[in-house]
Amino acid sequence: MTDDPLGPLDPDFAVSFTRDQRRPPCQLYLVSPLEVDGDFPDRLARALDAGPVAAFQFRVKDVDQHIAAKLAEPLQRLCADREVAFIVNDSIALAKRLGADGVHLGQDDGDPREARDALGPTAQIGVTCHDSRHLAMEAGEAGADYVAFGAFYPTTTKAVKHRPEPVILSWWSAVFELPSVAIGGITPANAAPLVAAGADFLAVCGSVWNGDEAAAVRAFAEVLAK
Repeated sequence: MTDDPLGPLDPDFAVSFTRDQRRPPCQLYLVSPLEVDGDFPDRLARALDAGPVAAFQFRVKDVDQHIAAKLAEPLQRLCADREVAFIVNDSIALAKRLGADGVHLGQDDGDPREARDALGPTAQIGVTCHDSRHLAMEAGEAGADYVAFGAFYPTTTKAVKHRPEPVILSWWSAVFELPSVAIGGITPANAAPLVAAGADFLAVCGSVWNGDEAAAVRAFAEVLAK
């Protein structure tokens, strides 16, 4: 658990929470697998064509920036053609090089102010905030466009050190207009409680790419349409 200076949330907060219908409906946010070469561009096209997707995060690790840029280019074109936001994970420099729609920063990947200076006023800047309301408030004050909480469920995509309860989404939605992203082990079968709790976006990876990506996106679309 993160040592949140705000202390634990009252679990009863979730009981009285009702999603604000003035907020846009929850949307799907795809995160790439680490391997995006080979037939992955075709898989991405199938996923994007299967149902509504708001954003795609390009997430590769331990790759030279020149190689990463070459891998990103066809994926960025697919997103642009479908008006899906193309977000680069971790690297402000790569996001700037690509002219990406934005960047997603972990707690050790730079400051949102630095990203804003580099990427400009229209860039979408997201920040990982784990299970901490304090970190999320700091991110908002630094100019982030969204905050990400998680992991809500077990996941093999990355090591999990933080496991927030869905009530953090309810509290955030009730107090702040800034959108929240729920991440971590989310599948069509377990997504509904996070939507009901107030998530503005569901960030999903393995549940899409570890099987039939088009079927998975269609299944998420059914959940989000309810």
